[in-house]
Amino acid sequence: MITRLPVAAEAGQVTLLLAPNRALSRRQMRQLTWELCIAALLVAGFAAWGGDVFAPLFALIEIPVLAAALWLVWRSGDRRERITLDTDQVRVERLPPKGRATSTFPVAWTRVRVLDRGDGHRHVVLAAQGREQEVGECLGDDERMQLSRWLSSLLSGRSGWRES
Repeated sequence: MITRLPVAAEAGQVTLLLAPNRALSRRQMRQLTWELCIAALLVAGFAAWGGDVFAPLFALIEIPVLAAALWLVWRSGDRRERITLDTDQVRVERLPPKGRATSTFPVAWTRVRVLDRGDGHRHVVLAAQGREQEVGECLGDDERMQLSRWLSSLLSGRSGWRES
């Protein structure tokens, strides 16, 4: 999901907030986890009733692992990127910070490239002065292409690069 924040008119600043689409809210995720855990207990109970004495033990191991896996996957949706373009620089911030949290590129030398790395997806890369940074990793392919068009149009009047 790409959110274009209002332009700061006096600074000429444009901010794009990138975030993955989430299908479930926190409450819905808790409800789904409880329902899956109850279903696992019911299946283990029926299996034990049918003679499988190890099914409840397996369920006691499976339920915490299932809950932890679902929670970790849901939490991975918290990653976001903020791309800020002003008159001097392009700033890319990863939220929450992971490794190097912020990268800056001079606007005059920044260009947008779309790469196909053979994994079936197109990747949007900002490049300037020998450095590259992929942006929009949390987006789907269509949203990445929209992001590349937006960034190209925002940089077209400011960049020193002329695409041939």
